[in-house]
Amino acid sequence: MSVHERMGAPVERGFMTEYLDSLSLVERLHRLLLDVLKDEFERVGVLEINPVQALLLFNVGDNEVTAGELKSRGYYQGSNVSYNLKKLVEMGYMHHQRCGIDRRAVRVRLTSKGRAVHDVVRKLFQRHAEGLQSRGVLGREGIENINVTLRRVERYWTDQIRYIY
Repeated sequence: MSVHERMGAPVERGFMTEYLDSLSLVERLHRLLLDVLKDEFERVGVLEINPVQALLLFNVGDNEVTAGELKSRGYYQGSNVSYNLKKLVEMGYMHHQRCGIDRRAVRVRLTSKGRAVHDVVRKLFQRHAEGLQSRGVLGREGIENINVTLRRVERYWTDQIRYIY
């Protein structure tokens, strides 16, 4: 805490400082989400999958997709999608099948075991959504504003990759 903050005077923070705080917060929130998922799966006794794999199963849901579609649709953000898909197939959480047209592509979908994990995550997120609202942490307008802002940052960063570099 700075001298001005201790004295009750408002402190002018620069945009760069706020931007770095936002980046740090997004990163911490992602790690915290993974910790929350890990704790939930420990609580329900599912220990063989990691939080990244649980999110992948949640995001696939009822869809049947290729590995490439997982990233292009935003279902998976990691760099090791092939590893996680292979592990989930081996553990019986996903079915895989070669595409009829392009034999190099593999389509995946959830098994009943994978759908059970999807349901655990869905129920956890439902409890979170209800808790955020009922405790007055965040309302409908607040979450919509957050989403609009984050999508704008996402578009800006995407444009930076596509057009600047």
